[in-house]
Amino acid sequence: MARSRNDVLQYIYDLSNQYERQGLQVKGAHMPLRDYAQFAIMKFMLYIADSDRNIKDYEVDIINDCLGFSLTKDYVVRFVEEHRISADAIFDTVLALLTVFINADIQNDAAQGSTSLLLLDFLDELGLEFITHDGQYDDRQTKAMATLMLRLKNYRAAYLRTWKKMKHARINPFAPPLPDNPEDRMETPAYVPAPKKEEKKEDTPPASNEQLETVLDPDPEAAPAQPEEPEESLEDLLANLNGLVGLGKVKEDLNSLINLLKVHKLREERGLPQAQVSLHMVFSGNPGTGKTTVARLLSKIYMKLGVLSKGHLVEVDRSGLVSGYVGQTAMKTKKVVESAMGGLLFIDEAYALTANTGSNDFGMEAVNTLLKAMEDNRSDLVVIVAGYTDLMEAFLDSNPGLRSRFNKQILFEDYSAEELVGIFNGICSKSFFELTDEAKEIVTRFFEDRVARKEDLPGFANGRDARNFFEKTLTNQANRIATMVSVTDKDLVTITKEDVETVELY
Repeated sequence: MARSRNDVLQYIYDLSNQYERQGLQVKGAHMPLRDYAQFAIMKFMLYIADSDRNIKDYEVDIINDCLGFSLTKDYVVRFVEEHRISADAIFDTVLALLTVFINADIQNDAAQGSTSLLLLDFLDELGLEFITHDGQYDDRQTKAMATLMLRLKNYRAAYLRTWKKMKHARINPFAPPLPDNPEDRMETPAYVPAPKKEEKKEDTPPASNEQLETVLDPDPEAAPAQPEEPEESLEDLLANLNGLVGLGKVKEDLNSLINLLKVHKLREERGLPQAQVSLHMVFSGNPGTGKTTVARLLSKIYMKLGVLSKGHLVEVDRSGLVSGYVGQTAMKTKKVVESAMGGLLFIDEAYALTANTGSNDFGMEAVNTLLKAMEDNRSDLVVIVAGYTDLMEAFLDSNPGLRSRFNKQILFEDYSAEELVGIFNGICSKSFFELTDEAKEIVTRFFEDRVARKEDLPGFANGRDARNFFEKTLTNQANRIATMVSVTDKDLVTITKEDVETVELY
C-alpha cells in the first residue's frame, strides 16, 4: 500500500508541475502548484487525524512517510491544537486543487484519463488508511471523511455535468469543443499508471520541524490564498439577508434599521446635522435560530454602508473575555476588542458574564471593560450580545449601563417545521444533492414530529437540527454507496429513502 500510495502522490506532483506549465494555477496562491498540492494533502491528513481529537503515533508515521517529513507527535499535537482545521476550511483548500485538476481534464479533453478522479481516489485511500489502520473505526473520523469526500465528489460531478450541457457558453475558459459523446469519456475515465518515482538522493536529509514551519503554518504573504470570490455588493448582501429561511420579524426590524442608516448617510453627504444612532444590539432567542448568520451578514452590510471600516465578525463567549486572576480579564477583553475594531464583536451567551456574582468571578470586570471600549470606539465598533431571551433580560438588568448601550433588541423565534425542511433542502441544494420523493416525505414528517415535541426535547436546536440531519444523512448515503459495485454521478448526488429513514437526533 505504501509504495503504491507514494507512487501516486509523486504522479500528482508531476501532474501539478505539468499543469502549471500549461498555465493552470490556484487563483490567488503564492506558491508553485506542486507545493500547493503538498500543502492541501498535508491539511487533509491533519484534518482526518484530528477528527477524533486524538492524534495517534501511526497517524504521524503515515504523514511522515507520505510527505517525506520528520515530524514528532508532540509537534503535530501542538500544531492541531493551535490551528484547528474546520470542515469548510479543508473543503475550500482541497477544492482549489481539485478545480485545477478538473480544468486540466477539460483542457486536455480527458484524453489521458480523468486526473481529477485520480486525485479524489488518492485522498479516499489516504483517508481510509488513517481510519482503518488499527482495525477500529472511529465514528467521528468516518463521518468527517465521508462528508468531505462526498462534497468534493458532488462538486466534481456537478462541474462536469454542467460543462457537458453548456455547448455554447462553457463555464470553463479552457474547455475545448465538446466531443460527440462526452459521456463515454467523462463517466468512465481511464487510469493513467504513475511514472516511476525518482530515487531519493542519499545526501538529502529528512525535513525537520523547523523546516516545515513554512509548509504547515506558512507566512501570511506566501500562504496559498483560498479561491477568491467576487466581492458582494450591498444589494447582494441585502438579498442574502432577505433570502434567509424564516426570520420574518428579524428581517423587518433590520431592514428598517438599514434604511435609517441609508438616510443617515445621505444627510451626511449633504452636510446636514446628524442624529446619533446606536447600532449595538441584543439578539435573543433559542440556539440555532440564525443569530450568528445574521450578525455575519450585518457586519458586511455595515461596511458597505460606511458604518464600519472592515466589516469582519469576531465571535467570542465568556471564556474568550474572562480570566481567572485579578487584572487579567480587563487585558483579555481589551485584546478581543482590538481584534474587532472596524468590525462587529458578537458575544454569544453573554448572560454567562454576569451569572455569577461571587468574589472570585471576574465577569463583571469584562462587562465594565467592554462598556468603556464601546464608548471610546463608538465610531468603528459594533457589539451584539446574544443568548436565551429570559437570560438576556437578566443580563441587561445586571448593570445600569447595559440597557442604555444595548437599546435595540431583536427576537429570533423558533423555526417552524416547514422552515426547517426549507433549511435542510437549501443545504442539500448548495451541496449538489437531490432528494427522491420518498425521501422528501420522510424528511417532512421527521421535522413536523420534532417541532411538535420540541418542548420535551432538550436537544432541540432549530437550524442546527437541519444541519445535523444532513450530516447523518450523508453518512448513511456513504455507507449505502460503499456497497455498490458501480457508482454513477446520479448515485453520488441522490439522497434516497434509505438514507433518511433511520436518522435520529437527540
